[in-house]
Amino acid sequence: MSKKEDIMTATLDLIHEEGLQSVTFAKLFKRANVGSGTIYNYFASKEDLVNAVYKKARVHWGECLLQGYEPSASLYERFKRIQLNRFHFGINFPKEFMFIDTYSFSPYISIELRDMADTHNSSKVIEILIEEGQSQGMIKEMDSHLCSQLIHGIVAAILKGYYVQKYPLNDYQIQQIIEASWKAILV
Repeated sequence: MSKKEDIMTATLDLIHEEGLQSVTFAKLFKRANVGSGTIYNYFASKEDLVNAVYKKARVHWGECLLQGYEPSASLYERFKRIQLNRFHFGINFPKEFMFIDTYSFSPYISIELRDMADTHNSSKVIEILIEEGQSQGMIKEMDSHLCSQLIHGIVAAILKGYYVQKYPLNDYQIQQIIEASWKAILV
């Protein structure tokens, strides 16, 4: 891993462990095992660093959301694929999931990044899926962004409980939650 990657990984780790406000450059130097000036070779400020970490996580998220996504599948099958991928991302990359979920609306994240389309356009794919379902009379008429947040929120709430071992999460339970999130937006 490069020093830049080491710094970004250390930043994500510290944010996950202590929260964004507790992350200092002194802690980052130690965690990333880099000299005090090294961070400034890559990032102008803490905000610049946090935004780079956010962008990287969002791009990774977008890649993962569309893995195995088949545009020609039924509306329900496409929905299930995205929700299942959302769960898998959250289970396999909890630090990134929690960082995105917690800080997407933080003033630390630039408006451009907050509104960015990921390289795989997963946000657009989800929006189109919702609008297609609405035009077919299957999905409730509501703003597609709000609908997207609703289905994300269901998974996010479950994953947060899973992270603190409030309850287990097996394949059957994941399928139940995907089904419940589908029913939440059906007409």
